[in-house]
Amino acid sequence: RVEFFCSCKMAGSGEKHSGVKTRVGNHYKLSLLEDFYCFSKFCEELDPEKTVDPLSQSLGLRLMGPSDDILAGKHKMKKKIDTPEFQTIIIRDNKIHHHIAYFRDFSSELPGYVGINKAKKKGIIIENGDNVFASVKLFLMKKLKEITDKKKTSLLKNTDEKLTEAARELGCSLEPRTMKMKQRDKKVVTKTFRGAGLIIPVDKNDVGYRELPETDANLKRICKTTVEAASDEERLTAFAPIQEVMIFVHFANDECDYGMGLEVGMDLFCYSSHYFRKVAGQVLPLVCNVLKRNFFDPHPAKPFLNSRLTETVRQ
Repeated sequence: RVEFFCSCKMAGSGEKHSGVKTRVGNHYKLSLLEDFYCFSKFCEELDPEKTVDPLSQSLGLRLMGPSDDILAGKHKMKKKIDTPEFQTIIIRDNKIHHHIAYFRDFSSELPGYVGINKAKKKGIIIENGDNVFASVKLFLMKKLKEITDKKKTSLLKNTDEKLTEAARELGCSLEPRTMKMKQRDKKVVTKTFRGAGLIIPVDKNDVGYRELPETDANLKRICKTTVEAASDEERLTAFAPIQEVMIFVHFANDECDYGMGLEVGMDLFCYSSHYFRKVAGQVLPLVCNVLKRNFFDPHPAKPFLNSRLTETVRQ
């Protein structure tokens, strides 16, 4: 993939975009890939008269978060069903919370890829290219196969031609999985409930991560039994295995294997039930801080915990 600094002809400067990187950086506290700024410019030129939702007519997609900030001057960071590593940039206005977002492993690094998530379809994050042009292209190609209306097909093909040409000029790969993404896979130590995987620094003595005493399948079953318990007494009984897991987490933290706490904390967080709010809130702030996942200062983990554990998808 060609590295670029948005110097292509469609990335011209203008009063509206002056200082946009500084503004976005100051507000979101995270760096974004250059393709993000170029895609925002592409959307603006795609439909100058409708800069807020330039992809709505052809693809049913709406810009969100930093994308919306650039084109409409709004500040909306993420959907409540996201973990902090998953920074929403585009949403599909439907009932399953389908959205497209950048995924990054550490707050100090650039995103590793673009993923899609359907929050009410198990909330699994699926890799979808390493730039936003590729992700939208893949979504468009899937949509082309689904529709039969000639007028809509013509509109989609027209959008596809413009998007493909813009990506070609920028040197953006349109492949669903690039070498960079494959290299990241080699560093993943565990998949977690959301499927995106965790990269945990492990030293030469194998200190940094240890496996949970429960498999993902068993932990999901425990969570399900806890949530669906008919009474508080049954719920306490069902919750007991999680309390035992937390004992292992405390031992792991004492021996600097903070990855275990991050894994179980994220799993409970992603299960989206208020019954796990307290446990996730106890373990995540510490491990996020130690593992340099300070996505929100000055209190890492706390803001996103409050934003979602108080109003969950399954509730």
